[in-house]
Amino acid sequence: MQKIIITLVLTLLPTLFFAQSAFDKFDGPEDITAVIVNKKMFEMMGKVDSKDKESQQFLSLVKKLDNLKVFTTSSPKQSADMKATADKYLKTAGLEELMRINDKGQNIKIMIKSGAKDTQIRELLMLIEGSGKGNETVLMSLTGNFDLNEISLLTDKMNLPGGNDLKKATKGKK
Repeated sequence: MQKIIITLVLTLLPTLFFAQSAFDKFDGPEDITAVIVNKKMFEMMGKVDSKDKESQQFLSLVKKLDNLKVFTTSSPKQSADMKATADKYLKTAGLEELMRINDKGQNIKIMIKSGAKDTQIRELLMLIEGSGKGNETVLMSLTGNFDLNEISLLTDKMNLPGGNDLKKATKGKK
């Protein structure tokens, strides 16, 4: 019996350390554009030396980030899968709704997991349906320990989809 328990623990142990994100399945299919930036890249970006104030603010924010994943598709099948996966993730991840916009066929949901302060964020999840000319779906996941008021700076500098919607969300949370 002890051998069975040890074998079971050793079998499951790697999954604890190498667990995949709920959204990793969207990294690979041809009909999905994926942009993934990991902590190592954010650390390297944070070491860049800059003199101007806006760049220094951006570099300060970058040091606080762990992961950024952006998935974009125009495929109706993949769009439906992204929405279903995001909805399933929201039920278990403990995120709360920050903002929801429904405008001219475009649906935007911004969900967050708060940190110690009101404006401190540990995770931000944004789902945009019906974006752009190609009726795209965009799923963005951002993790770290950052301030919501800093996030519009990130979306501007990295030209991320949904940046204008995040700016609207930050206005009400100062």
